[in-house]
Formats: sequence, structure tokens, C-alpha cells
Amino acid sequence: MVETKQELEDFLEEMREHKARHTELITVYVPAGFDINLITKQLESEKSTSTNIKSTTTRKNVKDALESLIRITKGMKQTPKNGVVLFSGNVSKTEGQNDFITESFEPPEELTVRLYRCDQIFVLEPLEEMLKIKELYGLVVIDRKEATIGLLIGKKIKVLQKFDSFVPGKTTKGGQSSARYGRIREGLAKEFFRKVAEAVKDEFFNLENLSGILVGGPGPTKEDFLKEGNLITALQEKVLGVKDLGYADEHGLELLVESSGDILAEQEIFYEKKILEKFFNMLGKEKDKTAYGEKEVLKALDYGAVDTLFLSKKLEREDIKKFEKKAEEVGSKVELISVETEEGQQFWNLSGMGAILRFKMG
Repeated sequence: MVETKQELEDFLEEMREHKARHTELITVYVPAGFDINLITKQLESEKSTSTNIKSTTTRKNVKDALESLIRITKGMKQTPKNGVVLFSGNVSKTEGQNDFITESFEPPEELTVRLYRCDQIFVLEPLEEMLKIKELYGLVVIDRKEATIGLLIGKKIKVLQKFDSFVPGKTTKGGQSSARYGRIREGLAKEFFRKVAEAVKDEFFNLENLSGILVGGPGPTKEDFLKEGNLITALQEKVLGVKDLGYADEHGLELLVESSGDILAEQEIFYEKKILEKFFNMLGKEKDKTAYGEKEVLKALDYGAVDTLFLSKKLEREDIKKFEKKAEEVGSKVELISVETEEGQQFWNLSGMGAILRFKMG
């Protein structure tokens, strides 16, 4: 069963507490769509290899953990929709005692990582990444032969659609035949640009949290696409940058993200400045629709009055988790604020906790 973000948070909080006395805790990440039978074979292979472990206790614990996971994977007909993460091992804090756990967790988002690790702790970073608030950026790479549309979700690139144009190459013939051939090529290219633009509209127009669109491609092709593709105005205005690239495939999407680091960083800072500006303005003009400081913010959360909760990243991790959980319970949006901007530092100096309210509390 696919777990919720809150269930993931609770699960991670529990798993972070576990640490083995030796290298014997096993973590397995199975990405969405991967053959679960291949994972079973890998675990069986690891079980055979585990006979080489010198310590009798560690060898037994690793073998038992692997056997537990093999039973789970053999019981699965196929990998769950979003992939699955498996954990197993003896987490007893006392040498020679057993406190064996085995967990199977289907994450709330599609898992793209494949991993096997035997360590003193469980590997949790890919799951923790899912809890971060992710901005979405549309990605388009295009030349006259092909195009690829993708989505940048946090740090992950997801390919949405791929196209081949079938626009023929240039001819070496001269005269009227060459001119007519050129017109046909240009007509086919414009038709291809419009087809891609329509797909961009289908993918991005109604997409919530779309922060912007990045476009890349070789030479003037990307500009021709933006000009001739008749991309609707609302999406034209979302284009944050146009980059010169030599590829229009999946690798092109990766290069587009790499070359747009400056734009993405500016957008993150711009967004943070914008939401804090709203908070500070309301603090001055509509003070009874805001709250700041631990006592006042907790009171507002208890009343269910919080529309948007602001928490500084400089707060203690435990405090951030406590407030995020309360916000989740009352359906409040949570914004984590850095101290890398003047506004972020000002917010930290104000207590690092604030809220815009749904209603006045009186």
C-alpha cells in the first residue's frame, strides 16, 4: 500500500533511531518498474557471499536479515507501483542479544533509485528527499530532428514525452527544385514545432506548482520553436531561460538542468523573498492575521487557524518536525526559510517561526 507523506515522516523518525553494533543492517531500494525477481536473485547471491564474513555473530545476523528480505521479495508478484524499500537487521544495542526488525515500505512518490547496502545504519536519504518541498520546472529540448519534454521535480528529471520530427535534411540540388524543397522542409519544421508546443501545453498548462520552463537546443532552433510553435502566451511568459545545447534527447534534458543552475538558484531566492515579503507586509498592515514566535504559532495551529506556516531552516530539526506534523494535521502549507537572504535572516531574528492565518483569532 502506498504510504502518505505523514506516514513517511513517522516511519523515517523511527528508522533513524536504529544503529547496529556491526555492519549488518541491510537496505534495499527497488525502483518502480524493476523486476522483483532480479532483486531476489541478488539477495540470494549476497546470502552466498555472506558465508565469508569472519565474525560468527555478524555472519548470522546478515544471513538472517537476507533470508527475511528474500521471503518478502518471493512473496511479491511484481514490484509495487512506486517501487519499494526494504530494511532488515538486528538493531539490539546489547552485544549478543536479538532485536530483529524487517520493514517493507512503499513510498508516496515514484522511486528511481536502485540500491543494496549492508551497513551499521539504514540508508534513508532517498526517502528523506521525498519530504522536501519540491518546485517543478518544465524542460524542453528541441532540434529539427527530435524533441524531448521533461519535468524537473526537486533534483530529479522525469522524461514526459519524446518526438521524432521526420524533417528531411538539406538538399545539395540547385535551382527551383532546391527552393521548393527548402519550402517543404520549413513547412514540416513549423508543423513539428507546433506539435511539440501542443504537447508542452498539455503537460504544463494545468500543472500546479510549475515555477517556470527552461528551453534548450542547438543554434537558432530553440528560438524558432518559441517563435513558430505558437506556444500560448501563458506558457511563453513562464520561459525563464533559453540555453544553447547540442542534444535534444534525455541527455539534453540533463545538460539543460546543469547549464541552468544560475537561473534555478535565482528562482529559489526570488520565491523566498516574495513569500516573506507577503508575511512582513501582513505583519505590518494586518497583524491580527499573522502570528510569530513559538507560543503564538502553536496557539494558531491548535486553533486550526494557520494557512501558511513559515519555519527557519536554522531551527532545531526536532522543532521543525514537531511543527510540520502539527501543520499536516490541520492542512496548513509549510515553507522552510533559509538564512541566505536578508529577508531570511530578518525572519530568523524574529524567532524563525511565523504564520499567515486563515482567520483572526480575536
